[in-house]
Amino acid sequence: MVMALDFEKQIAELEGKLRELRHLSSDGELNIAAEVKRLETKMTRLLSQTYEKLTPWQKVQVARHPERPHFKDYVAALIDDFVPLSGDRAFADDAAITGGLGTFRGRSVLIMGHEKGSDTESRVHHNFGMPRPEGYRKAQRLMNLADRFSLPLITLIDTAGAHPGKEAEERGQAEAIARCIETLLEVSVPVVSVITGEGGSGGAIALGVGNDILMLEHSVYSVISPEGCASILWRTANKKEEAASAQKLTAQDLKVLGIADKIIQEPLGGAHRSPHAAIESVGDSIEEALRQYAQISDQDLRQVRREKFLKMGEKSLS
Repeated sequence: MVMALDFEKQIAELEGKLRELRHLSSDGELNIAAEVKRLETKMTRLLSQTYEKLTPWQKVQVARHPERPHFKDYVAALIDDFVPLSGDRAFADDAAITGGLGTFRGRSVLIMGHEKGSDTESRVHHNFGMPRPEGYRKAQRLMNLADRFSLPLITLIDTAGAHPGKEAEERGQAEAIARCIETLLEVSVPVVSVITGEGGSGGAIALGVGNDILMLEHSVYSVISPEGCASILWRTANKKEEAASAQKLTAQDLKVLGIADKIIQEPLGGAHRSPHAAIESVGDSIEEALRQYAQISDQDLRQVRREKFLKMGEKSLS
């Protein structure tokens, strides 16, 4: 059973009816296949109509859905022989960013990303996907490792932002994020960054300086959350819907602005309804991106990446 969002009331009611009918049908005494098929058709139509006209705030809600695939799900489905690498070799191991070596469709790669966790215990362990400075320093170490061994680098982004605690600032949060950005601009290997859910603030861009930036259809990417933006501009988080619209944080807006290179289509009703299909689509897009950089020299890879970011901001939505 998928957790329904607040704009999915009708969808949730239909899903409930379908569950009841399927349960009755499994008893073997009633033949209600025709009614089940009718409701399934209605459900498909309703999902299509709803998800075709999502507002920016509704897309934020979908991007944050707790049942969307997480980093561990992508690794389990796409990476063979995964070997996790831990610690920043300076202070501690931060569980909000995980990464390691593995084989992606026959190619050795280094993959890293944010992990939010899938239940209460794991969410606390992974700090809800909000890294502390040691997480970014671990990421920087892995970036340099990929560069040293000429391994393509894949980053999966899904975070509300960096950890906002006092201790994170005391340990150099901003410097750690800046060093990650600097390192990604320096490495000589292909970097493919995928925003799988919520790309928030510097916590996201620390892993997002890629040759290709791919976004799932209902993912978002912004310098601050709509609630934070509304609290600053209007002194109330109640204006979050208006803030989300003004921020141009959807994949569709960012594609027009030249920040996102490709939008990866999600299954009908969002990635949380068909995680396996969503993961396969992400895998196909990563494979396509890596293929186009296979014959490009190290120096050109670095130069193309730098020029890409220097050009950001030249386009507008008007």
